[in-house]
Amino acid sequence: MSKSNDSISKTLTVAFILCLVCAVIVSVSAVALKPLQNANQEDFRRSNILVAAGLLDPNEVTKDRIAEEFAKIQVKVVDLRTGEFTQDVSVETYDQLRAAKDPSQSFELDEVAIGVKRLENYGLVYLVGDESNPDRIILPVRGPGLWSTLHGFLALEGDGNTIAGMGFYDHAETPGLGGEVDNPNWKAQWPGKKVYNEDTMQPLLGLSKNPDGVHEVDTLSGASLTARGVTNLLQFWVSEQAYGSFLAKFRQGGA
Repeated sequence: MSKSNDSISKTLTVAFILCLVCAVIVSVSAVALKPLQNANQEDFRRSNILVAAGLLDPNEVTKDRIAEEFAKIQVKVVDLRTGEFTQDVSVETYDQLRAAKDPSQSFELDEVAIGVKRLENYGLVYLVGDESNPDRIILPVRGPGLWSTLHGFLALEGDGNTIAGMGFYDHAETPGLGGEVDNPNWKAQWPGKKVYNEDTMQPLLGLSKNPDGVHEVDTLSGASLTARGVTNLLQFWVSEQAYGSFLAKFRQGGA
């Protein structure tokens, strides 16, 4: 073998060893950091639940404050087909988004709603106070906007009708347009609005250019498709197709 070939062989060997070492380091780091990443994701989810419910100031989000306030919340599972609490799945391990994609854990909707053909059998709910007479009822909501699926939480008072707060924690809508769903001034319009009329379970909450002052808030200027998506997804999750039957029990005096 020539010196030139020998040099190339050594170079390739060194490069291979370096790549192997780097791959091992990356893999070990990923495994070692996974618990920390999971903990941070859980804190992020919990902080968004608390902020949407008005239980935590966005400017005061710390690990200690998240733990302190979330200790006041009971996490329950509701069978979306009946509106009843269930213990068929564990709140510690249940992944609602993953279940929605699994035919064995979801069901086909009679009518296609907000682009959703199937809905998970079970949904999580977050309750502040007694489960039969809560101070707050917090629901996970999601649905398509213009460019992305919006994920958020809708918080209701214990009457199952009055909005306590609302916020999205994950989306990719256009900054300054659909991205205004993150604007604190816009989110501040929601508390006090009603989901339904007093004598029906027909969802009326949403966005409008001329809000009625009872159920609606100002639309998102220049973002009509995102605004329509927000209205549709909120109305879907409080309808009888999703959490409506569950919420009806609170309007009748308790779950």
